[in-house]
Amino acid sequence: MKMMSVLLLSTCLLASTAEAQRPRGQDLTPEQRAARAAEREAAMNAARPIDAVASLWIEELTWMEIRDAIRAGSTTALILTGGVEANGPHLASGKHNYSNKLMGASVAQALGQTLIAPLVTLEPGRPSGAVMIGNTGPMVSQETYIAWLTDMGDSLRGMGFTEVYFLGDSGGNRRGMQAAADALNGKYNGDPTRFHHVPEFYNHDKVRQYIQETLGIPEQMEYSASQGSDGIHEELSIASIMSVIDPTSIRFAQRVKAGRASINGISLEPLSQTQELGRKLIEFRTGITVEAIQALRAGARD
Repeated sequence: MKMMSVLLLSTCLLASTAEAQRPRGQDLTPEQRAARAAEREAAMNAARPIDAVASLWIEELTWMEIRDAIRAGSTTALILTGGVEANGPHLASGKHNYSNKLMGASVAQALGQTLIAPLVTLEPGRPSGAVMIGNTGPMVSQETYIAWLTDMGDSLRGMGFTEVYFLGDSGGNRRGMQAAADALNGKYNGDPTRFHHVPEFYNHDKVRQYIQETLGIPEQMEYSASQGSDGIHEELSIASIMSVIDPTSIRFAQRVKAGRASINGISLEPLSQTQELGRKLIEFRTGITVEAIQALRAGARD
């Protein structure tokens, strides 16, 4: 065993020495630099050894699948921002993140040739001032948030995306998304990528109006309010969308057991009806968002 360890150590040392002795870029001859460039090019263009998986989410794809999707025209990327916050006794604190998983997929599918970056699951605030009740957390500073979004957008540009859209489900995220888009457009001036914050994605007031006026559901909540008649930071639209992805996220079974399966005067039972409402609202919100993105595209062409 001791002899085996010595042999392994010697092999590692020899490999390290060989790598250390390998000429660095500035020490290479033109022929060697050309050979290395050819090696990198060959690696970048290597064929996939297996069939691709179809997914809209960048993190679910291999690098080869991402490369091939971009080359096939999927040059639009979405950055969706959510957060973690206090939402009363029924909703998971990451409610915006649950919603964004469904909304991101719906918007990407409607746009076509669009991929989705990993969700930004924290929102900006005062990290040192976070408390357990009535506030949010965990969170990051506004400066960190803007830098984070800017770096994400910059990296998507480097990957080959030519359109990047920032979509935020929480009101406090809007300043940071706009700042990141402005910084990146100022840095690159559209070469080759344009960055946009889409404020129309944050359309909860229109959703409340749609629920009450178009669908005729008399939820007891003002269109511009952050809470309804129950006096908590929960509403029918968010609860119904979350129920589609995971009923546990709205504590449906526990609410039924406790006699609390309602919000702002509207029953959440049966679950299938609430989920059907959630799907309608996803479609409604997607339509508003896609229309706004198409307007941005039309403006860029003018």
